[in-house]
Amino acid sequence: MNWKSKENKELVEAILSLENFDEATAFLRDLLTESEIKEFAMRLKVAKMLSENIPYLTIENETGFSSTTVARVSKWLKTGMGGYTNIINKLHHNSLNQAGRGLHS
Repeated sequence: MNWKSKENKELVEAILSLENFDEATAFLRDLLTESEIKEFAMRLKVAKMLSENIPYLTIENETGFSSTTVARVSKWLKTGMGGYTNIINKLHHNSLNQAGRGLHS
């Protein structure tokens, strides 16, 4: 995969330019089919479950994904470019911040 091609760079720049949830939702909905959105959301869920050391069989039963797909996500989680780990950490950090704000409201 050539991440430095003009088209790929423009896609990444487009994603980086999104400013809020509504913009991201609108862009992803126009860019992807509903089934692609569901697929990507479930892959993220699988990565989160793997990072919590949830067994493959439990993940397969909860997500409906095959063991091959779970293994593929696991491979990228462990040996990919760190994207899954980075976003899982950010999501965890954001949820902790929101929970903390709720305690002081």
